[in-house]
Amino acid sequence: MSYLAKFRVWRGDSGEGALQDFEVEVNEGEVVLDVIHRLQATQTPDLAVRWNCKAGKCGSCSAEVNGMPKLMCMCRMSTFTEDETITVTPVRTFPVIRDLVTDVSYNYEKARQIPSFDGGDVKPGEFRMQQVDVERSQEFRKCIECFLCNNVCHVIRDHEENKEHFAGPRFLMRIAELEMHPADVKDRREIAQTDHGLGYCNITKCCTEVCPEHIKITDNALIPMKERVAGKKYDPVVWLGSKLGIVKKGQDTPSA
Repeated sequence: MSYLAKFRVWRGDSGEGALQDFEVEVNEGEVVLDVIHRLQATQTPDLAVRWNCKAGKCGSCSAEVNGMPKLMCMCRMSTFTEDETITVTPVRTFPVIRDLVTDVSYNYEKARQIPSFDGGDVKPGEFRMQQVDVERSQEFRKCIECFLCNNVCHVIRDHEENKEHFAGPRFLMRIAELEMHPADVKDRREIAQTDHGLGYCNITKCCTEVCPEHIKITDNALIPMKERVAGKKYDPVVWLGSKLGIVKKGQDTPSA
């Protein structure tokens, strides 16, 4: 069973653009990306759209559908009524290259600024982890880097001046992943606050709400990192212990 759907798609480049109206065939079981591809094939062959896996695992097809940040490949047409006009626009926070394709290089620049995993002197096969530690890191590693969390973060979206000093929820989550990893020997609390702007986050949970992998970014990464930073900075016992070199990474009290 098929029907004609009304689509309103943003067309343009970094200079200017506008929404254009289309009517396009929709078949049972399709997603928004299917319809965008049919639009390319039948009416607008020069429509620019980024995509890859079409399975919700590459994060490439991020867009805003009726104003909501989504992966187009995971947005089913059955969630709309047949007489509804569906508006598809590029994600708002990042500069438009053309049509639905945006420049997300900001995110890769931030990724390069984060120190990589540091296992210290432990040799392969020597370290043992408890299952609870494995599961804690595993949740964060489900991230597909669609950057929808960074797209909705008001610190990035509404305050251009913060971009230089703020990594956004995706990469603050990466810092939290490494900080919570028992095999990583670096203390990342200071750089989270001073270099990557953890203090700008006011835990509105908008990042968690749009995550297609349902990662609890705010509750399991950002809030625990804020608690760790506060413990290091304001707990007088921890502060003194760190000065004397008897508080190691992950400790809230000096070791005996």
